Amino acid sequence: MSRTFVEIAGKRLSLSNLEKDLYPSYGFTKAHILEYYRRIAPFILPHLKDRALTLKRYPDGVEKEYFFEKRCPSHRPDWVKTAELRHNEGEKMKVCLINNLEMLIWVENLASLELHVPLARTGSPETPDSMVFDLDPGDGADILDCAKVAFILRDLLSKLKLMSYVKTSGKKGLHVYVPLNRKETTFEDTKKFSKVVAEVMQKNYPDLVTAKMAKEYRKAKVFINWAQNDSKKTMVCVYSLRAREKPIVSCPLEWKELERLAGQGAPEKLQVLHSEAVSRAEKQGDLFRALLVKKQKFPYL
Repeated sequence: MSRTFVEIAGKRLSLSNLEKDLYPSYGFTKAHILEYYRRIAPFILPHLKDRALTLKRYPDGVEKEYFFEKRCPSHRPDWVKTAELRHNEGEKMKVCLINNLEMLIWVENLASLELHVPLARTGSPETPDSMVFDLDPGDGADILDCAKVAFILRDLLSKLKLMSYVKTSGKKGLHVYVPLNRKETTFEDTKKFSKVVAEVMQKNYPDLVTAKMAKEYRKAKVFINWAQNDSKKTMVCVYSLRAREKPIVSCPLEWKELERLAGQGAPEKLQVLHSEAVSRAEKQGDLFRALLVKKQKFPYL
């Protein structure tokens, strides 16, 4: 095993197998992955801060087996920040907190290509700071159909005086987020509200939308997964890589940009590569910053 030692913020990190090709069909090595996360760090770190990280590790690359790791690895350095949460009927579990660059690089050295986090921070695990609508196309539908649903959803939420923000999932779908950032919000609130919205849309657009999870209801439709609004669930973090043939990123978009790209009828244009994600963020800033600061209260339906 080849090793390289680097120092970040006074912490000495041992980086292994930098030449290992983790996206073999594309030619993207662990060194490339570390460089991507180093450059995107100013934009992704605020969205990871104080959230219980679930690692999705691909030690032999995206074409081989992977595994999820909710517990922070026991072989972590003593400077790795953790939090203790209750898991599975009260069992305590230590989770990793990715609050700085050295932690981010340490995690990526473990080949955790994808970074998944809950909608709440560890200090208030039952208080979501946002609500999400996970738009997932069934067989016969695609990301362009998700865009149609996203626009309808945006307009509906706007009528309820709620601003929403959209990102690509990095796979087939889109994620529409509604920032809340209010201490009194509960997952019971967000799940109930999102389910009602999904069912209203299913009723009004039955040929396009389903709010039912079973796959037989999802053919040629977009499933609005409202059940992600749960303290036990996680979402792929904005700016995270996805384990696909190419290093695609879950990337935020402006609504007008989504309208333009969807109007071109080319689903491949809604797949954002690592290099584009970095250049976009460095040029435009964090299009998801409102998720961290904007306070909104949704009406009870």
